[in-house]
Amino acid sequence: MAETDVELEIGGMTCASCATRIERKLNRLDGVEATVNYATEKARVKSSSGLDIQALIATVASAGYTATAPLPPEAPGLGTPTSKPDEVIVLRTRLLISAALGIPVALLSMIPALQFTNWQWLALTLAAPVAVWGALPFHRAAWVNARHGATTMDTLVSVGVLAAFGWSLYALFFGTAGEPGMRMSFSFISMRGSGASEIYLEVASAVTIFLLAGRYVEARAKRESGAALRALLELGAKEAILLTNGVETRVAVSTLAIGDRFVSRPGEKVATDGLVVEGASAVDRSMLTGESVPVEVAVGDRVVGATVNVGGRLVVEVTRIGSETELARLGRLVEEAQTGKAEAQRLADRVSAVFVPIVFALAALTFVGWLVLDGSIEAAFTAAIATLIVACPCALGLATPTALLVGTGRGSQLGILIRGPQVLEQTRRVDTIVLDKTGTVTTGEMTVVSVLPLGGETNESLLRSAASAELGSEHPVGRAIVSAAGVNAAGVNIATAESFVATAGFGVQAVVGGSAVIVGRASWLAENWSLPLAQQLQADVDAAESAGRTVLIVAVDGELRGAIVVSDTVKPTSAEAVTRFTSLGLAPVLLTGDNAGAAAAVGAEVGIADVRSGVTPQGKLKVIRALQAEGRVVAMVGDGVNDAAALAAADLGIAMGTGTDAAIAASDVTVLRGDLLAVVDAIRLSRSTLGTIKGNLFWAFAYNVAAIPIAMLGLLNPVIAGAAMAFSSVFVVTNSLRLRRFRASVPAALLRSHRS
Repeated sequence: MAETDVELEIGGMTCASCATRIERKLNRLDGVEATVNYATEKARVKSSSGLDIQALIATVASAGYTATAPLPPEAPGLGTPTSKPDEVIVLRTRLLISAALGIPVALLSMIPALQFTNWQWLALTLAAPVAVWGALPFHRAAWVNARHGATTMDTLVSVGVLAAFGWSLYALFFGTAGEPGMRMSFSFISMRGSGASEIYLEVASAVTIFLLAGRYVEARAKRESGAALRALLELGAKEAILLTNGVETRVAVSTLAIGDRFVSRPGEKVATDGLVVEGASAVDRSMLTGESVPVEVAVGDRVVGATVNVGGRLVVEVTRIGSETELARLGRLVEEAQTGKAEAQRLADRVSAVFVPIVFALAALTFVGWLVLDGSIEAAFTAAIATLIVACPCALGLATPTALLVGTGRGSQLGILIRGPQVLEQTRRVDTIVLDKTGTVTTGEMTVVSVLPLGGETNESLLRSAASAELGSEHPVGRAIVSAAGVNAAGVNIATAESFVATAGFGVQAVVGGSAVIVGRASWLAENWSLPLAQQLQADVDAAESAGRTVLIVAVDGELRGAIVVSDTVKPTSAEAVTRFTSLGLAPVLLTGDNAGAAAAVGAEVGIADVRSGVTPQGKLKVIRALQAEGRVVAMVGDGVNDAAALAAADLGIAMGTGTDAAIAASDVTVLRGDLLAVVDAIRLSRSTLGTIKGNLFWAFAYNVAAIPIAMLGLLNPVIAGAAMAFSSVFVVTNSLRLRRFRASVPAALLRSHRS
């Protein structure tokens, strides 16, 4: 039987260990190979036995989770975006209501001056919904894990909240805490029988509110996991101009069939993949291939859907539609790269997998020990509750979200967007950084880099002559010349051409002020106009072209006047950024779809020795995976749709915010400045934030673990246990706030100018 490939939407997962549990359950089935991704909430299942979807859903359900077959895709081959805004809205509502109810409870419990007669009953009324309804996601997750013999941080949260709330109920209804005039007493030493006079409602409320805030932040990040595919969907053309028997009709792209012919005008997106049957033009394919210069196409050439026609009118015959198009194939590459990406488990979950069972065992040991040695159930329960509360993971829950909130908040001020805590873990381990050339290391826009006048010509006069002829051109090279003439010949009017003829792929000719002006490739002028280059100029042209630059020769009235060199220029801070990458322990690699000459020239200019040219989108993905196979941990920096799959497959994907939505959506980190120094800052900030999280986790454990033996000996009042937990939380928050002092990198040239 042929192998089947099924994708399921998974529900009910609360941490990475849930995904692991489902994966193990599915892989026990005969002939099944499953991969479960916690971030995208999807399971990709391959089966050689033809197992049906209902059997897979039943298997997932037996593990305590839900599974559904995906809805029909929005576009063939691109899958269904994984977006669950309802979950975020529900969590936000739960957080806001819990905070509104729980904050007054904390104030009443911690400030004696606010404790009026019978205040404890108001505190109970406010805290009950928080401890039961507000913490419901944690209770539910703890129950699911308990049914399968597992514990996570949710388990400790749930037990801690319920223990604090349950003992408060006992003290209020069966102890003396419910009596009028009751005040919260603060004694470091647990007094015999004092447990029945103390309530811990503020503990139950504070833990719930803090951890709901962390869960809300995480849910918002997960909601965007399908944005890469949505961005790809929106990239393609929505309408096409169908040509039938010479009649043009505007139709939806989805109605096109193989063999149909459509018209593509300058400035429009090519509707779908096809073969040019009429016309000639330049097509900007940078969004798919990374080529900085638009490619000339004529009859017989293939064009790809979603690329932009920047030249003349084309008539294209459809050769591929729907799921077979280049855009759809690229969408599948992104989806597969995301699904196969191993997400790091949250640090707190990993540690709590060991910590939680130990805490339960210690609390049980404390209860039994006191019961045997002292014989007082109340004393035993008080000591056990103190042990649980002092170990309750309030600071653990704050360790990641507070550092993440402060770090990402500071990042947003600097134009750096970090997706979540799993991203930070990768920045510490990354040892190789792969840089896309066009739009990342270079500007991605054609500019005039040098002018080579002959005879009595000046730079300004040569540019003015060429710009006059190119004024009617839509080609990016022509626009670069016109722009340069406007800068270099300020105040001088550019004459308008009386006639203009463009020869696709070669150049233009026009009549300007009664003179015939020709601007084009050297070979075109030599073959068609008998204007060969002088030896010195030919050497200059050869040198420029070997460096990957475009050279245009200018002739006026049959006489050579000079040459203009146009290129995609390196950004001013790229070389400095590469130096700083090296100082961070990262080995730089340059990837581009451009030719070897252009790639080598850029690599030499910025100081990158490992340069790989002529790389396709599939090739970029292969390079990333080949580097990973060598044992490297790879960061990828890019800005185009052609980079999206590589960004998703890399251990750390960094998108330039000046790039396309698909690249940004597929990345882990986005820098809004089109400057590689911002990428340096992103890595530095990510590492600083991760270091803060690890420090927070250490001190959260240090405070709580140090107090556990004291609580077990009955020397720690549960209220003081709660205070110790709160103190560790204050420390964690204060430590996280230090990230607000993070400073962005300043270019060396700017530092020098300030010093002078």
